[in-house]
Amino acid sequence: MKMKKVDDSGFTRLASFVCDCEPFTEEELEAIEASLSNPNRRRRRRRRLPTSLIALQHPNASSLSPRPAYSNMRLPVIKFSGQIMYSRTFDAVENAATKLLQILHEKKTQMMEFAIGFDIEWKPTFRKGVPPGKVAVMQICGDSSQCHVLHLIHSGIPRNLQRLLEDPTIMKVGAGIGGDAAKVFRDYNISVKGVMDLSLHANQKLGGDHKWGLASLTEKLLSKQLKKPQKIRMGNWETPVLSKEQLEYAATDAFASWYLYQAIKDLPDTQEVDGVQQQ
Repeated sequence: MKMKKVDDSGFTRLASFVCDCEPFTEEELEAIEASLSNPNRRRRRRRRLPTSLIALQHPNASSLSPRPAYSNMRLPVIKFSGQIMYSRTFDAVENAATKLLQILHEKKTQMMEFAIGFDIEWKPTFRKGVPPGKVAVMQICGDSSQCHVLHLIHSGIPRNLQRLLEDPTIMKVGAGIGGDAAKVFRDYNISVKGVMDLSLHANQKLGGDHKWGLASLTEKLLSKQLKKPQKIRMGNWETPVLSKEQLEYAATDAFASWYLYQAIKDLPDTQEVDGVQQQ
């Protein structure tokens, strides 16, 4: 069977084809010929080729069609749901540190293994040559029920908080905590002792030398996402009173650090045998 024929004008038109759709009529084909032979004539709306015909012309036509986009499955969000203890005056921060020392001392006398999630925030600078602000907020979390958010830019560091920070027997955990400790020393001339970097601790268990951040480690080990909204993370932490969003952000960071420590310490140790890491 012939699939095309050429008329006197040289125009090639379909004569017949095999498909599961209604073919072009003779009238439609003549209209197409007329529109092409007379460019000044008003162009009629062109009929689209049926899908089955496209398939005949392009056997792999289906692979050329756009596929529906499926977004990656979103992990549940980690969020601290306990009590946030916000202290912003000298006396309030001193009282909070005193209570923390009492609780931690009781855990030590009971020979309990413990650590506190630790993190800091400060006001960023967006001007060249202008250094960032001092540590404005310090957050400490010792369990899932209560986190302390201390507004140091207004209170300073009272004596009992200094005792807590300088006590090497009180383990402070966080991702990149060495950098946080260095900033506290630069800003307040106080050494934060007894620190454990969760990134290094995770590599000791998982193997490798990956530089984990708090968010990536939360996703890896807890299968949760730790949200870091830019407007909060890079916001004004020196404001007179922290907003609800800032308090929740700060508490959740410290809680995630504490939670990750609990997860990492329960992982089996990675051993190296003949240069190959095994668990």
